Amino acid sequence: MSRIGKRPIEIPSGVKVSFVTPILKVEGPKGSLSREIMSDIALEIEEKSVSVNRADDAIKSRSAHGLTRTLINNMVVGVTKGFEKILEINGVGYRAEAKGDVLSLSLGYSHPINFPLPKGITVEVDKMTKVFVRGIDKELVGQTAAKIRSFRGPEPYKGKGIKYADERILRKAGKTGKK
Repeated sequence: MSRIGKRPIEIPSGVKVSFVTPILKVEGPKGSLSREIMSDIALEIEEKSVSVNRADDAIKSRSAHGLTRTLINNMVVGVTKGFEKILEINGVGYRAEAKGDVLSLSLGYSHPINFPLPKGITVEVDKMTKVFVRGIDKELVGQTAAKIRSFRGPEPYKGKGIKYADERILRKAGKTGKK
């Protein structure tokens, strides 16, 4: 039995959870999310909690048990608190600017990169070097942050590029002269 899958999901006040096979819908103060649930997984929705159970002990059911519980918990947290990823831009002349639903990045290329933001994602730029990616869908926030980071990943010699705020770059030593 999955240790994660056995734990019930607490539903805070102001959050409404509804399940019409196979779609689970979670509505809260920040918005609403929906996700398709596998047929091998059964949900028990009470007033203050949701329990995730599996139909049988097949490998597919066992592997989806804990995953489904975590995905549902992320939906509940997303509609109440939301998720955030912080990116830092390091490098001379590297900067970001938010223009409506487009993030404009100057990263040392011959042209600026205009990245259209997906629906449900908001971006805030602080001092042109710190980018806050926010949204209610954890998967979409992480995917958007990874896409922004991929435009100029951090390099190991000087650390120039875009990195996550909590990321640690392994630095390499530069060239050494002949003796």
